[in-house]
Amino acid sequence: MAFSSLTTAATNVNPNKSFEVLPAPSDSVSSLSFSPKANHLVATSWDNQVRCWEVLPGSSQPKASISHDQPVLCSTWKDDGTTVFSGGCDKQVKMWPLLSGGHPTTVAMHDAPVKEIAWISQMNLLVSGSWDKTLRYWDTRQAQPAHVQQLPERCYAITVNYPLMVVGTADRQLIVYNLQNPQTEFKRIQSPLKYQTRCLAAFPDQQGFLVGSIEGRVGVHHLDDSQQSKNFTFKCHREGTGGTEIYSVNSLNFHPVHHTFATAGSDGAFNFWDKDSKQRLKAFSRCPYPIPCSAFNADGSIFAYAVCYDWSKGAENHNPATAKTYIYLHSTQESEVKGKPRIGMGKK
Repeated sequence: MAFSSLTTAATNVNPNKSFEVLPAPSDSVSSLSFSPKANHLVATSWDNQVRCWEVLPGSSQPKASISHDQPVLCSTWKDDGTTVFSGGCDKQVKMWPLLSGGHPTTVAMHDAPVKEIAWISQMNLLVSGSWDKTLRYWDTRQAQPAHVQQLPERCYAITVNYPLMVVGTADRQLIVYNLQNPQTEFKRIQSPLKYQTRCLAAFPDQQGFLVGSIEGRVGVHHLDDSQQSKNFTFKCHREGTGGTEIYSVNSLNFHPVHHTFATAGSDGAFNFWDKDSKQRLKAFSRCPYPIPCSAFNADGSIFAYAVCYDWSKGAENHNPATAKTYIYLHSTQESEVKGKPRIGMGKK
């Protein structure tokens, strides 16, 4: 068992000496989102809760929380930092005017759980992706969606960097949209990875995207046909002799300043990478439980990650008596996140 060796009483749950956010949720964390305007961190979790903390130097202050009727799967902030959106198994998205102290209201509905949401500030619209095989755009003042886009399969992942949006679905489909014309698919491609898509991240320059799979692998994909020679995939989040223990890549986050990126996986590790020089900048020590989600804050000085059971081995590997959930904050050092040319590559 991959986890059996990780759950001894002597295990160090915080091998990277990160700062712990308290109080921790009572069940596994499904998403982490930082406000674009302040160090306010939101976590959604399987205990039906959406919680917000204010992150201060050396401390964190719980600010507020709201409840859904069922587990919450995803979250995002409005671009002005005033409002949080959250969606999940109750098939709806709630809008929470957090800063003003207002009550949450339902602003989006689906016919199955809502897996992913994103706020598109340039359109003043919320987009939601569901296991009902639709993508829906919402003007939060209207009860009906502004547009419903059929997907080939259930939505598993969404990334937006306007005007680029990429949606990953079941059956390894990746649908690319130009949000200046959102009612038409710009391109539909099969994932360059042979296994199920877990996460996506649009390049900061909107010229392509990263895709992570359940099989410990990341694909770096460019959209322009003339750039296809730059595409590559690489293995990560693997352990054992010859990388025989293979774990899911659960999260991909670009650094907002240096445009390097982080991966986090079910092996309990997170790493920082530079796609341009094709090298790992920093490997961190494995935590004893999976990392299901992660996020950089607005200036990239903090990397937040959750450490908890991710249900990848089913209920039989979940012991409620011993299961713990942690949210950690890592203070990034420039040497970890700033890209550097590969030694011996020469000048381009």
